[in-house]
Amino acid sequence: METFESERAPLPRNMIENSMFEEEPDVVDLAKESPSYPIDSDDVVYEPRSSRLLVRGLGENDLDEDEEDYESSARLLGMSFMNRSSNQRSAASSYTRQQHSGSCSQPSTKTMVAGVVVLVLVASMLMVFYFLLGCTFTTAGCQKPNSTMHSLYPISTNGELFPWAELRLPPSVHPVHYNISIHPNLTLMTFQGSVSILVQVLHETKNIVLHSSGMNIIKATFEGKEVHFLEYKPWQQIAFKFPEDLKKGQYVLNINYTANLSSSFDGFYNSSYVDTNGIKRVLAATQFEPLAARKAFPCFDEPAFKSTFTIKMTRESKYISLSNMPKVKTTDLKNGLQEDEFEKSVKMSTYLVAFIVADFISVSNNVSKTTVSVYAVPDKKEQVQYALDTACKLLEFYNTFFENDYPLSKLDLVAIPDFLAGAMENWGLITFRETTLLVGSNSSSIDKQLVTSVIAHELAHQDTEFLNVRFKALAKDALNSSHPVSTVVSTPEQVEEMFDSVSYEKGASILLMLNATLTDGEFRKGVIEYLKKYNLSNTESEDLWNSLSQVSKQNLSVSEMMNTWTVHKGFPLVTVKRNGTQVTLTQEHFLLNAENSTDDSSLWHIPLTYVTDKCSVLSSCKQVFHLKDKTATLKLPDQVKWLKFNFRSDGFYIVHYDEEGWKDLIGALKEDVNVLTCKDRAALINNIFALSRSGKVSFRLVLNLMDYMRNETETAPLTEALFQLGQIYRLLDKRSELNLASRMTSYIEDHFGSLMENQSWNLETSVSKMTLRSALLEMACSLNIRNCATQAKHLFDQWFTSNKTSQIPSDLMRTVFKVAAQTDEGWGKLLDVYKHSINDPEKRKTLEALASTQDVRKIIWILQKSLDGSEIQTQEFPLVMKTICKNFAGYLYAWDFVKENWDKITQKFPVGSFAIQSIIMSATSQFSTKTHLVEAQNFFTSLGTKGSQMRIVQEAIETIKLNMRWMENNLNTLQSWL
Repeated sequence: METFESERAPLPRNMIENSMFEEEPDVVDLAKESPSYPIDSDDVVYEPRSSRLLVRGLGENDLDEDEEDYESSARLLGMSFMNRSSNQRSAASSYTRQQHSGSCSQPSTKTMVAGVVVLVLVASMLMVFYFLLGCTFTTAGCQKPNSTMHSLYPISTNGELFPWAELRLPPSVHPVHYNISIHPNLTLMTFQGSVSILVQVLHETKNIVLHSSGMNIIKATFEGKEVHFLEYKPWQQIAFKFPEDLKKGQYVLNINYTANLSSSFDGFYNSSYVDTNGIKRVLAATQFEPLAARKAFPCFDEPAFKSTFTIKMTRESKYISLSNMPKVKTTDLKNGLQEDEFEKSVKMSTYLVAFIVADFISVSNNVSKTTVSVYAVPDKKEQVQYALDTACKLLEFYNTFFENDYPLSKLDLVAIPDFLAGAMENWGLITFRETTLLVGSNSSSIDKQLVTSVIAHELAHQDTEFLNVRFKALAKDALNSSHPVSTVVSTPEQVEEMFDSVSYEKGASILLMLNATLTDGEFRKGVIEYLKKYNLSNTESEDLWNSLSQVSKQNLSVSEMMNTWTVHKGFPLVTVKRNGTQVTLTQEHFLLNAENSTDDSSLWHIPLTYVTDKCSVLSSCKQVFHLKDKTATLKLPDQVKWLKFNFRSDGFYIVHYDEEGWKDLIGALKEDVNVLTCKDRAALINNIFALSRSGKVSFRLVLNLMDYMRNETETAPLTEALFQLGQIYRLLDKRSELNLASRMTSYIEDHFGSLMENQSWNLETSVSKMTLRSALLEMACSLNIRNCATQAKHLFDQWFTSNKTSQIPSDLMRTVFKVAAQTDEGWGKLLDVYKHSINDPEKRKTLEALASTQDVRKIIWILQKSLDGSEIQTQEFPLVMKTICKNFAGYLYAWDFVKENWDKITQKFPVGSFAIQSIIMSATSQFSTKTHLVEAQNFFTSLGTKGSQMRIVQEAIETIKLNMRWMENNLNTLQSWL
């Protein structure tokens, strides 16, 4: 799935995704929901729980496990119930207590007799257990299996014991095939469904357990006979109990049910839009990743339970229906209804199932044996051709690149009006947010680049534009609250949280690092072999590493190296000290705040790359040294003036040099910026700001490096410098350090002002130039540098008075609109543009401008309207929050709005989802005072099970503390150096 929000750049995320629940959960109390605990971020090190991150299409974990492990876990689970019960009894008995009299009374004869009788009864019971039950009493207790099974299981909704006590489904029953019939009612926003599941019993069992959420099950039959079911809602499970063991073999389970179409953005949900005639149109679409197929049909909703599917959709004749596979036939039914039946699917996981009922139009083309189609609402039929052309070219490229043809006869790309993610790679039916698929006639190359990269991502989960993405992942992974790529989760909310920068960008980054380490196209060859060998199978990450090792001619264990990157959280800091031709290299876990971290002896196998002043720009200049130990020594063949490690920033680590090392590199850049590649210069800037934030270098050294920027002209280092300085400006601004904020503005103007002033406001075709121009002018206008705002207002007035015939370059539209939105008249005009525009890039930039207002009344209005969805789509609420929180006028109002409307927010967006993560970080990431820290801690603690244990909460608290520390350490430096 392509999550959409990005602080740095709207680039797509890569190919690393979740499969679920590799390991057993620890002991939990099923009788209650998880308790909330006060947050003390000084002590907390968040350790997530069970999900292995693997390459999408490059594998998911198998289910085979020993049933004895489940029984062992169940015993432990029972212990938690017993402990809870005894604690409750102790608490209950402590309300009153008799005072000790100070003397001992002698027991009566009657009392002694009664005591003897009790002892005899206890002894008799022990003998019964010993002889009749065959129980051997040891220090570990009775070894008889299942002796306390009645105390293990949770209570189902009807009060009966639920026959399963694990979050993960039992491995004894697997689905083989689903026959699914769905009939949505787009007037009542409900749907009827029936599912017939052919199951394979692998081990004899008396229970079938699967997932179901929010459904009213009307009737269930097993092998034609009606059966009773139990439901345990906290884990979204239903169970069917049988009096006798089901023997190994295949059986058919049928379930009829009804449900409401979801009002959030997952499951089978209702969507709507207003057409150009002002008429509200409705549709229904699906979003099942990671855990929402169970909201549309009862199923075994874990990725490793792969199966085939046959889907039938009943609809009104004015709509069309789409699903993963091509349509086989349409049958006319009563009352003007029609039923579409689709081909049997390939074997796939439930989260990749998809279906849509809507009034869409389409265009199509053929690539090899595949029909490629793009669908959208009728009003946007002129915006689909670019996506179709791009998808066809990319599909042809991937077929050749992977030497593996796309396996289906059709590929649909569908633009959904209400869609939270950027896109979702359902088999044969890829769904998109309109902004990431549709391109109007006036769209710029930078808008087209976004569409191209998202389509490429969803077709094969691969990127090339990746520097900013890697920097974002490094920033998140440098926190104590981070998690390993391959990690463990125990709740659906924690699964949602796995869709973050570490899962996506870090996972992609370490694969790109491996690609750079292997030579002669070995990475591609290994992936091709892997795809052929494990096509449509469940795999583990070791299978990929082994495939790569087999094709590599290097003396390198890919598995040994990559496991150090997937099982450890965080990444290494490599410290370089040079003495003549001898270079000492040391690795350690890099943390922005190492004060409260646990003792970490993690070591990474780092394929270090480096260049020297003798050869530093060409790929052939790159040297490689594998650092596996804590410390190692590199012997250079000749004397050099300087060393630069991590060539082109291909590695997922940062580098710190000794005093002379930094001095030599900075001096070289001031003499000639082109001694390093633009990626290497951008990485130096990124690394030195991170090192300053962690306290390892002074901010004076940062400013010393920044002096070379007056001679910089390339996009990557300039945009990275602007991003870092912009963060500091906003921190100063939010603390009301008005003098320092003003001096930071002057500093930015001094270093970048001439570049800002020399930017053209005319149409541009180069994506790189547009990216740079957009960053420079947006900062210039927001800080009122030179004549930027005047020029932007002039461009807006021309555009509006000409009825949009005088074009604003698309890459400058957001900047121009933000300037216009600062007046009542301009804001009103933009609101009218937003309501009537059908050009999605334009519409989104207009919304960002509206949210950038300094008018408090308008800020509150736009927050309310974007959350309730009445005039602004609810899917845009995270964007509205992020934009408002960037500005001083609105960030505290936005924080208050989140606190006051938390229940509504979590009804719209799942707890732990990327949207919730974005909302929390937008609201809190610029706090830097003790008052705000305490306020945030108190609020998140008060949430209880509605959010206090989310990893993103720990990240938010940690970020506030880092901001506080940075301010305390650097305010004096800023005062003296700016």
